[in-house]
Amino acid sequence: MTDPSTAAQPAAQPAAQPAAQPARQPAGQLAGPLAPEREIAELTRLVREFSTERDWQQFHDPKSVILALVGEVGELAELFQWVPAASAVDVFGAPDRHARAAEEMADVLVYLVCLADVLGVDLGAAARAKLADSHRRFAADEVRGRAPEKR
Repeated sequence: MTDPSTAAQPAAQPAAQPAAQPARQPAGQLAGPLAPEREIAELTRLVREFSTERDWQQFHDPKSVILALVGEVGELAELFQWVPAASAVDVFGAPDRHARAAEEMADVLVYLVCLADVLGVDLGAAARAKLADSHRRFAADEVRGRAPEKR
């Protein structure tokens, strides 16, 4: 269920432009493949721009955005609810199911980016720090092939 006060339309990927023409992309479109940190920053800008144009940032307190995020995660989970784990990858290989899952994942990402923006969290830095901690806590040679125990 997408809350109209915070929903963003999926960004279409435009045709690649030559590097010599740094033209501004139409609203809602990414400028092609970017480095991960730049892409997160660009998504943040697009989400903020979308909300600002509609005067919806007034609804973006952390609690409201978290609830919207949880709702979207629930919609994504619902797609997998009765799909046997062993066949989930095959089932979601079908174009219609794949597109629906991608749409729900995009909703989750948009709300996560919005929440990070509201709270002033640098998602790229936070993810790198978390991965560094996970490397320390779960050394590959110690946990390879086993589900990690909570540490």
